[in-house]
Amino acid sequence: MKLGAMISDIFESVLKRPATERYPFERKAAPTQLRGRLLWNPENCTGCGLCAKDCPSNAIEVIVIDRKAKQFVFNYKVDSCLFCAQCVHSCRQGCLAMQADIWELAALGREGYQLNFGKEADVEAYLAGELPESPAKPAAKPAVESVSGA
Repeated sequence: MKLGAMISDIFESVLKRPATERYPFERKAAPTQLRGRLLWNPENCTGCGLCAKDCPSNAIEVIVIDRKAKQFVFNYKVDSCLFCAQCVHSCRQGCLAMQADIWELAALGREGYQLNFGKEADVEAYLAGELPESPAKPAAKPAVESVSGA
């Protein structure tokens, strides 16, 4: 490359604005149709479980405590979610929505990625394993012993 062409490229680059954005310091509004974290409205929920059945990644679990009293625990695993909004489309009561304002979900650890919605006493009972419908907590895997054939 000739020296004159190189100097002209340097001056053009100095006078232009940078192509990158100053993201963490200057944030723009998220698009309105962005699929962020899932939002559950317990007032309309009937506990039918269609959202959990249609979820391709099994990120949703609906635990029904008392259907007449509308006591449910909605277990949502954010780290398993594909953000496809299939659960939103399959909910007949319209109690699910994707939040466009909560989309920065990256973290260094896995804590905080399992969200449990519902009444506080019901969620505590679910986490303690006191509900009959709550799935059993996975036990530690037994060590596999190698058996040599004789």
